[in-house]
Formats: sequence, structure tokens, C-alpha cells
Amino acid sequence: MLDKFYEQLSATSHVPAVIISVAIMLLVGFLGTRITKLLHLPNVTAYILVGILIGPYVLDLVPDYVVSGMDFISDIALAFIAFSVGEYFRFSTLKKNGGKVAVITLFEALLASVLVFVLTYFILRLPLAFSIILAALASATAPASTMMTIRQTGAKGDFVDTLFSVVALDDVVSLLAYSVAVSVALSTLGNGFSAADVLLPIAWNILLIAVGIGFGFLLKLLMAKRSTDNRLIVSIAFLFALCGIGAAVDVSPLLGCMAMGTVYINVSNDDKLFKQLNYFSPPILLLFFVKSGIGFRLDALVSTEQSLGGVPLLAVGVLYFVVRLVGKYMGAFLGCVVTKKDKKVRNYLGMALAPQAGVAIGLAALGARVLGGDTGSMLQTIILSSSILYELAGPALAKLSLYLSGSYGQEEAEPPPVAVPEKAEEVASLKEQLRVIQKQLAVKEYARSPEEEAFLEATEPPPQDDGSEMSAGSEYNRRKFINKR
Repeated sequence: MLDKFYEQLSATSHVPAVIISVAIMLLVGFLGTRITKLLHLPNVTAYILVGILIGPYVLDLVPDYVVSGMDFISDIALAFIAFSVGEYFRFSTLKKNGGKVAVITLFEALLASVLVFVLTYFILRLPLAFSIILAALASATAPASTMMTIRQTGAKGDFVDTLFSVVALDDVVSLLAYSVAVSVALSTLGNGFSAADVLLPIAWNILLIAVGIGFGFLLKLLMAKRSTDNRLIVSIAFLFALCGIGAAVDVSPLLGCMAMGTVYINVSNDDKLFKQLNYFSPPILLLFFVKSGIGFRLDALVSTEQSLGGVPLLAVGVLYFVVRLVGKYMGAFLGCVVTKKDKKVRNYLGMALAPQAGVAIGLAALGARVLGGDTGSMLQTIILSSSILYELAGPALAKLSLYLSGSYGQEEAEPPPVAVPEKAEEVASLKEQLRVIQKQLAVKEYARSPEEEAFLEATEPPPQDDGSEMSAGSEYNRRKFINKR
């Protein structure tokens, strides 16, 4: 649609086209959230739909070379997400629920993989190599949309803690399952079975975890008595470094960044850094999801010429979408039954495990290289198209599960009545004591720099769209923070 315009801009350099494309993605993504907000849908849904809208099959507003050059956005977005997930791996919590979470994760991840393998290999009669790799990818769950939905709703409680832990451990299981699946697939393709095909990816992931642990301790040392801007600079530098190391050895940065976040929160108990990064990351996450929508291969999915083993590719994609969803829900339900989790967690946890992007898309690209040719291309098409559907339905299901589980949307209990002295003399005495205390605890105001003002605003909950003013309690916390300088 804008081909001629971009050609003129790119006459001497691609820089103007890239900048304008990013601006379009950000602005249209924001406008999309205005619509989904009216429909009470999560922001992630808007980002995916907007990506499809401005993609090559509708408006075609972003050139292909811009999209292909933004592959690094996926790694960076996953790095921020994984580091944020690490905040919820406090050792005190893991000691209480770590065993239960591991059992639930194994049930939901493995049952989804088993059901997908039965569908593709025994029912649809697809090739063994394709079936086993697709089954391994079915175990992966995307933390990005779930994180954004929880952040948007402000949900808390046992359900949210369990969900975070399961999603985090789910990526560990999926990476191990993928490594085994690739080795088996190579043996069936006549390339022979090699222990290196299994052990090398595992070794790289262990190395990345070790680097993440080291970065977590180093981050704690460097964060002491640092200004707001320097805290952001150092933490983002470490996240980018982990992304670069992971890209160099073709492994996801998720586990390393998760390890760094886990170590940092446990050795420092500093949750302010996570809040700062949460306010820095939304534009990156928006670009990540919009880019996923732009990359949706609609032509390959609906083409009648595209088939695998005589089965239309569209049918394979739809069946995969449904069967994986059933496996996730049943596995989470059974895992909660075995571990005797609360009824609300048992009934609704599986609904929040639907999203699949990020890790699955990255692993699908690696699997496509293993399978090669049209088969590899079809694997990517199925994973990407189903990921788009999961990202459209997943956030809505996650939001519904959070509400039904009572993690948000519940009315707060009324505060207990305060006893009021009956005698006027006692009231006057209390007032005088309060005046004395106020004088003693008077907070000295300091001149604030623009950077400090921005930081203080970032660490407070975002204002509501109705334009309500900041509460008195919020202002008290701001003054309290300044007084500690």
C-alpha cells in the first residue's frame, strides 16, 4: 500500500522507513487497545489483531525488510518477560509449593505433547519426525501475554503465584522435550542418532543459566546506591548480554534471564527494579506482538495446495489448536488433583495456559531447519498460525480464569469500625497529641530533579483513565521515599 512511499524514503538509506514503520506499529497498536478496552479484552489481543491488519494480507503498511530486520525484538521482549517472571521464584515460596508446581507442570506439559503426538502420528498418519517435533512444541507456554494480562488486571493470590511458577517451569520442560525430539527426528530421517544432538542444546542452556546466576549476583552488587537511570542502564545491559549469548549458540534467553531475576530477588529482596523495568518494557512488548501478527502466513494456511501426508494444512492447524488446548486443561486439572490444590486453582488453571508464542516460534524455526524443505516450512506455518489464534483467545481465557478464580475483581471488605472516644476532654487531648506528633515527624521537602519525578511516578500505580487525582496515601509514600534519600 505504501510501497512507492517507502521506495522514495529508502533511496539513500533504510533508516527513515524503519523509523516510520516502528512509529506506525506503536501508534496503531495503541489505538487498537482503545477498541479492546471497550470490549473488556486484554491489550495483547489488540496488538495481535493490529499486526494482522497492517500486515501484508490487509493494509500492507510495513515493508518486509523492516519486519525481517526486527527479529531481535523477540529475544529482547522474552528477556524482559523472563526476568520479570524470576521475581516470583522466591525461595521461601518454592520451599512451600515447589514440589506441587513441578508435578502440575509435568502433567500439563506432557499430556499436551502426548495428545498431539497421538493425533498427528496415529490418527492423521503424518511423518514421525514431523509429529514428534510438533508434539514437543505443544508443551511450550508463552509467558508474555499471561504476564501482560496479570499486570493489566492487577491480579494477586495463590492462583497467580501457581500460574507464574507453572509457566516458568513449563519452558524448562519444553526445551528438554524439544532436544530429545530433535535427536529422534534426525534418526528417523536417516541422519543417525547422535548424543550430541541431545546433549549439546542442554549443555548450552545450562551454561546460559550459570551465566544468568552470575549476572544476578553481579547485578545486586552494582545496584547498591545507584541512581535511577544507572539502575536501568546496568540491568538492561545484562539482559541484552544474555540475549546476545543465547543468539550466538542458538538457544532461547528465557532460562538465563529467569535465573538472573530469581537470584537477584532472593539476594537483594529489591522489587523496585522489577517495577522500573515493567514501566520501560511495554513499547517493546507491543512491537513483539504486533510483529507476530504481521508475520502471520495466511496464504500458506488456507491454500488448497498446501497439505501434509494428504491432510490439508488448515485441518492440521485447527486440530492441533484444539487438541493442545484440551491437553493443557486436562493436564493442569489432573496435576492439581494429585497435589490437592484449591478447587479454584484446579478448575481454572488450564484456561490460563493457552497462549503459545515466543519460545514455540523460536524452537519451530530451529525444527524447520532440521526437517528442511516444505515440511519444515509447514511446521513453522502451523506453529505461527496456531500461536496467533492462541494469542487471540489466550489472553481472554487468562483474564476469565483470573476473574473466576477470585484473583481480581473482588470487592474489598469494609474496614472495621474505629472506636471514637465519647468524652470531649479525651478528644481534645488526642488532637493535641496528634499536633505534637505531626510537628515531630514533619517531612522536609527536597528539590526534585525531572529524573527523580519520573522515577517516583513510575513506581506508583498508573493513573486511571477517568483522570482521578493521586490519593493522599500515594503522596505520603512519595514523601517518605524522598525523606530516606
